[in-house]
Amino acid sequence: MAASASTTSAAVHSAFKHPNSSTSSLSPLSSLRFPTISRNNIFSKPLTSQSISTHFNQKPLSNIIPLQCAATSSAAPSATFHGLCYVVGDNIDTDQIIPAEYLTLVPSNPEEYKKLGSYALIGLPESYPTRFVEPDEFQSKYSIVIGGDNFGCGSSREHAPVALGAAGVAAVVAESYARIFFRNSVATGEVYPLETEVRLCDECKTGDVVTIELGESKLINHTSGKEYKLKPIGDAGPVIEAGGIFAYARKTGMIPSRA
Repeated sequence: MAASASTTSAAVHSAFKHPNSSTSSLSPLSSLRFPTISRNNIFSKPLTSQSISTHFNQKPLSNIIPLQCAATSSAAPSATFHGLCYVVGDNIDTDQIIPAEYLTLVPSNPEEYKKLGSYALIGLPESYPTRFVEPDEFQSKYSIVIGGDNFGCGSSREHAPVALGAAGVAAVVAESYARIFFRNSVATGEVYPLETEVRLCDECKTGDVVTIELGESKLINHTSGKEYKLKPIGDAGPVIEAGGIFAYARKTGMIPSRA
C-alpha cells in the first residue's frame, strides 16, 4: 500500500516541469490564485505561492507547469449553487469546523465520511443558537456557508473542508481565508472557497435563500433582493470542479486514470 501511494505521488511530481525548461505549456495549477490573508492571521508575510511553499517545504506552485495540459481549458466553472445560507463571523477556526476528537474518522471510508458531515461546525460556541446540522442528521439544510475574516484558521487538518463537503456544503463565501484552509479546499475538491470584498456576514442572515453563479462571480440574496460581486475563483476552479488535485491530474492525463 505504501509503495503504491509513493509511486502515485512520484508520478504526479514527475508530470511537472520547471518553467525555465523548454516546455512552455500552462495549466490552471501554474497560476493558482491564493486567497486574501487576514491581517489578524499569524502568517503576516505577503501571500505568494513562494511563501506558502517555503512554509510547507514544497515546490513553489508558480514553478509548476504540467506537461500535458496545454489543451486543457482554464475557463472558470459555470456552475450555479442555490440554497439556504448559514452565516458565521470572523476567525472561525478548524476546531470549530470539526473538533479534534472526530479526526479519527477516515474520509476515504464512505460510512466515516458520512459521519464527518454530521459533526460539521459542531464546535461553534453557544452564541450560534441555530445548529448547522440537526441532531441525528448527516447533512445540513444549509448548502452555502458565509463567513467573515480569516475563515478556517487554526490547524492544518484536511478534515475541515471535507466535513463541510460531507455535510452538503457546495461553497464557502468569506472576506478572507487562512491559507491552509483555502489550499485544502482546492486540493480535496470538497468546497469552493469564494471571496468577497463586502462583509456578507453582516449583509446576510442564516436561513436566507441565496444563489451563487460561478461563471458571473456573483451572489444573489433572494431574501433581501440584493446582489453582490464575488472575486473570480480563477484557476483553482477547474481543480475543484474535477474533484481535487489527484482527480484533476487524472483528468488532464498527468497520471494514469483509475481502471
